[in-house]
Amino acid sequence: MKKSQLAINSVSNLPHPLEPVLDAYATVGFKNVEFCLQHVWDYLKEGHSPAEAREALTGRGLSCIGGFEDIVECFTPKRQRTKNHKQVLRNAELISSLGGNSIVVGTDGPSKALKPEVLISEMGAVFAEIGDMIKHTGVTVCIEFNWSPVVKSFRTAAAIVRQARRKNVGVLFDPAHYHCTPTKFEQLTAKNIKTIKHVHVDDMRDIPGELSDCNDDRALPGKGCLDLKALFGAIESHGYKGYFSIEMFDQKLWAMPPKKAARMMYASLEKLCTSRK
Repeated sequence: MKKSQLAINSVSNLPHPLEPVLDAYATVGFKNVEFCLQHVWDYLKEGHSPAEAREALTGRGLSCIGGFEDIVECFTPKRQRTKNHKQVLRNAELISSLGGNSIVVGTDGPSKALKPEVLISEMGAVFAEIGDMIKHTGVTVCIEFNWSPVVKSFRTAAAIVRQARRKNVGVLFDPAHYHCTPTKFEQLTAKNIKTIKHVHVDDMRDIPGELSDCNDDRALPGKGCLDLKALFGAIESHGYKGYFSIEMFDQKLWAMPPKKAARMMYASLEKLCTSRK
């Protein structure tokens, strides 16, 4: 991991308004920002334009790398599903206007049990449609396993991506979900890692995975029980060269001034870096 690959997800400072958060990121050394899109939508509702939102980034020496807001519906009735997919497109267009190129999404599940091959086939077909729909934006849709009632492991998410057969459909890998799901280290194969298009960074408190809360039990990198260097080393050894974006859901961090919280997060990431550049 290089310092140039470091990023922060703005959900890590969720209660604070956009501009003070961006000031904090720029001050402590972050260059790349992944948005909880609610931050941006709130900024736009105040009367700002997407161009002004982008200037708020570039004027501070920051770049948008992507964002997240909602799930992709695969099994709802057609009218509802169409409405959901239009919102995914709208989010992708917003991310593109900010200069980003990835959107992280969860998924829904079927109303009745399906055979694994049928489930993967149907979800793959939907994500192929999403990939085609947002292709003109230059944004890649990344499936976050465990943000779903049925996609509960890296293996399943990777299988759906392969079924979709679209270059702009991939997997979001998050150590918290790795810890809390049936995902195994041996699933970090070259074939599966090829599907990873984005990576979140966090550690986990030393609680058994099945008893952990994948959000509330997160810890700063180096303060938990996960061997992050081994995890990320395996991912990089098979060719991943994208961003590593810290994503924390921590009441204590949220309560801090953004600059103090951002400095703590940046320092925790620096310890994982093998290069200063």
